[in-house]
Amino acid sequence: MIPPLADLLDSARVVSLPMHSRFRGVDVREALLFEGPEGWAEFSPFTEYEDAEAATWLAAAIDFAWREQPAPLRDRIGVNATVPAIEAAHVPELLSRFSGCRTAKVKVAEPGQTLADDVARVRAVREVMGPEGRIRVDANGAWNVDEAEHAIHALGEYDLEYVEQPCATVPELADLRKRVKYMGIPVAADESVRKSSDPLAVARAGAGAADLLVIKAQPLGGITHALQIVTAAGLPVVVSSALDTAIGLSQGAALAAALPTLDYDCGLGTASLFLDDLADLRPVDGSIPVGRVTPDADALSRLAASDERREWWVARLARCHYELSTAAH
Repeated sequence: MIPPLADLLDSARVVSLPMHSRFRGVDVREALLFEGPEGWAEFSPFTEYEDAEAATWLAAAIDFAWREQPAPLRDRIGVNATVPAIEAAHVPELLSRFSGCRTAKVKVAEPGQTLADDVARVRAVREVMGPEGRIRVDANGAWNVDEAEHAIHALGEYDLEYVEQPCATVPELADLRKRVKYMGIPVAADESVRKSSDPLAVARAGAGAADLLVIKAQPLGGITHALQIVTAAGLPVVVSSALDTAIGLSQGAALAAALPTLDYDCGLGTASLFLDDLADLRPVDGSIPVGRVTPDADALSRLAASDERREWWVARLARCHYELSTAAH
């Protein structure tokens, strides 16, 4: 059941959250929120996404706002710090905003930067976190196989927990995984799951392309569908944020809480990247709570997007709603 568009628009609010540091090409994160019978949900596909892809994010938001979710198996979720492609000198201050986190995900392969920049950033994280901290790196598929192999050799001395989406395609991931297997550094797939027409290709028998999956509630169409993918894949998973507001993070936490096993800290501590948010879901002692989040009324007003941006998001909502409605018929 797809609720009428009018039901979504009744409570729709468009917000604009400023960030401490540029991340994923944005300085300000925009999102459209609406409230359903089960509570608030977030619709926030990145602005460059086409409507067909963005409609999956709307399906996830509707599912979270209108349908009862799986029962949680845990009440708090351990999370990692997220380190954007900042200068190494700024790493200590950034990590100080992630209370108690003993895992850090470090952005690497940023356009316009070099491997030396990545090495310096990862080294700085290791210096702050000490030998017991866990460091994972994320290249967002930016390297070819040779570049990835070279980078992993350069970064390997800092004891990587895993490398996330080092290359763009499943065959490249499989080739790289064979090349670096002797180093004992696992390969995780993210974009190969959430942006693929076949999210299970990376885990299919014989592919040999990944040791674990990074999953996100919004891009995968909601918690139930994400859990189905996890079950079918049969690999360990990390639940991560799509740079969500506190509302979207609560959906990610609900997904993580519903997993039968959760062996890794999750990428759900990204509230610490924002200067302001709709509610406070920043990590405390390295974890965030599980539970529905209601946006603070003052924050909704304080963070309201401009009229022009609101019109843009409402038009996008209407187009994606049409996509879902026609697909349902």
